[in-house]
Amino acid sequence: MADVLTLSKSELILGGQKSGKSRRAEWLAKTWLAASPQHKATLIATGQAWDEEMRHRIARHQRERAERVPGLLTVEEPRLLAEAIAAYSRPDTLLVVDCLTLWLTNWLMPFKPTAEDSEKNRPQAPDVSAPIAMLLGAIRNATGPLVLVGNEIGLGVIPLGREVRAFVDALGRLNQDVAQACERVTLMAAGLPLTLKGTA
Repeated sequence: MADVLTLSKSELILGGQKSGKSRRAEWLAKTWLAASPQHKATLIATGQAWDEEMRHRIARHQRERAERVPGLLTVEEPRLLAEAIAAYSRPDTLLVVDCLTLWLTNWLMPFKPTAEDSEKNRPQAPDVSAPIAMLLGAIRNATGPLVLVGNEIGLGVIPLGREVRAFVDALGRLNQDVAQACERVTLMAAGLPLTLKGTA
């Protein structure tokens, strides 16, 4: 993995479930904190506890993260991600966003067609172009190092449901846009990083 001397201004870390993407982001934060007593690190968490399993999952992640990276502060922001990056980005502070997939889900969650909706009259998914544009601007304008974590979910079987297919498409476009805005892009598989953009 990259050391702090080659830490990019911005890095997108993509991967599947349990691929090691969050662990890499934590490792970068831990390395950043160890490099200087003046360094700080903040995690912007986008997940929301929609059900009991998710509540337990978030609590477990919080406990494990506190053990692995004790100096990593946490801020919860499910939707206003661009504003959070602008508010917390500092030259001495590494920001970790975990994760873009849940952030996009939070914006699209109001799109819940019912069984009564006909194919023709189904509501349209919310337009997320404005928050995405704001996010891309925040990435480019961040004054300190920024690490963003996201899922790569487009490598499997094409989903049957129209709404799920639309989400996979929207996430793929988001990942491409964020990758263009970041200096480095890393793909995680089986805990191993593959550099897609930038220096390793």
